Amino acid sequence: MPRSNHPRRRRTPVAGGKRSPDGQEVDLSRARMGLPEHESAPDGEWIVRTISRGNALKVYTCPGCNHSVQAGMAHLVVWREDAMFGAEAGLRERRHWHGNCWRGRSYRYR
Repeated sequence: MPRSNHPRRRRTPVAGGKRSPDGQEVDLSRARMGLPEHESAPDGEWIVRTISRGNALKVYTCPGCNHSVQAGMAHLVVWREDAMFGAEAGLRERRHWHGNCWRGRSYRYR
């Protein structure tokens, strides 16, 4: 059998993960989700995280149009940074939006 001239990949000791230089495990699934971004709008302060097609595994209902955000569809996860009962409450009340619905939402208070 002929030899391959390609260097071999090093196998990581952690299944699906890598180790940081200090030896601790790095959670790659969390890193792939993207960094949350801060947005200010007339209706409050928001944290917006982009979910890629590969990370969208469930079906959600978009609060902007009341249609489904299908599994495998890129979308946004949005929560209030300035929630009345604190940051943890805002995170618990996060919602999955279509990108166009989030950008086109109205700022009317209901």
